[in-house]
Amino acid sequence: MYTIHYIIYEHFIDNIQSRYNCVKKNTINYHKQGGLSDKIFKIGATIAGTFVLMIIALLVFQLISESYPVWEKEGFSFIIGTDWNPVDGRESFGALPYILGTLVVAAIAMLIGVPLSIGIAMFISDAPSKIGAPLGMLVELLAAVPSVIYGLWGLLIFRLYFKDWVEQPLHDLFGDSIFLFSGTPFGLDILTASVILAIMIIPTVSAVSREIMKAVPQQQKEAAYMLGATKWEMFKIAVFPYSKTGLVGASILGLGRAVGETMAVTMLIGNATGITAIPSSLFGPSQTTSSIIANEFVEASPASLHLPALIGVALVLLLIAIAINVVAHLLVTKMMKIKEGAINN
Repeated sequence: MYTIHYIIYEHFIDNIQSRYNCVKKNTINYHKQGGLSDKIFKIGATIAGTFVLMIIALLVFQLISESYPVWEKEGFSFIIGTDWNPVDGRESFGALPYILGTLVVAAIAMLIGVPLSIGIAMFISDAPSKIGAPLGMLVELLAAVPSVIYGLWGLLIFRLYFKDWVEQPLHDLFGDSIFLFSGTPFGLDILTASVILAIMIIPTVSAVSREIMKAVPQQQKEAAYMLGATKWEMFKIAVFPYSKTGLVGASILGLGRAVGETMAVTMLIGNATGITAIPSSLFGPSQTTSSIIANEFVEASPASLHLPALIGVALVLLLIAIAINVVAHLLVTKMMKIKEGAINN
């Protein structure tokens, strides 16, 4: 009897030992495979990140090397200068008017476009699905419209009505007292280009803002309603504090689109050159860094300073875009730290 029990016990121990060895072997193989996968992922991610940095570095290097002649001749005056004369023998180049034109047009477009985009996102995110889904799809489709289509529509149709119904009344009312509305409205000016640009950034900002607002927990909205909040108060106390960082990020995406836009702005801004391109009135012509490149790059002679000057303008535009992204990143990081501090307290 004892022998039988001993044999059963040994068989039981051997079975457990074999199962343990099998599990141990599978665990070792799994860790080996997992370690290999992690190494492959780490190498792939490192290559991808390095590739992006290399592209940016090569882009900056190429722009600097190609624009070096104009920096050598003009120096820092290329940034603060206002003259733009590509005639051989009298060449003089200054990018300040186009830098100011870029910043002013983008700022006006943001002032118009961002509130409208957030308002659209608020309506769609809180609307019934039968209304919100089709309307959201329609807004997103506007982002697929090429900029040249916006430019042609603004040039052939929009500017005529905008000049008669908006610019001319503003000029009649405030033209003599406020310098921003001085000058003769013509439709090809800073304000028209800014409005078209605002329309172009609305789909991007509103689509991202809508998704951010939808990510707000439903319990927060219901809690606000239970406290007796109206719909606006619900957004104010429940949605905006939760989605503030994301809304800033969406606005920065729109700003990036506004700063780099070319065709539509080129068609509508009036394309002034030199000191006359410095923004002094909403109804005056101007030019941006991207539009001056689009207008003159084809006819620029590689043997003169004209082509290096345009490439220098492109370098300035790239630096502006990088600066905007860096400032936006710092702003978002600061807001997140403030939010975490408020939660911890």
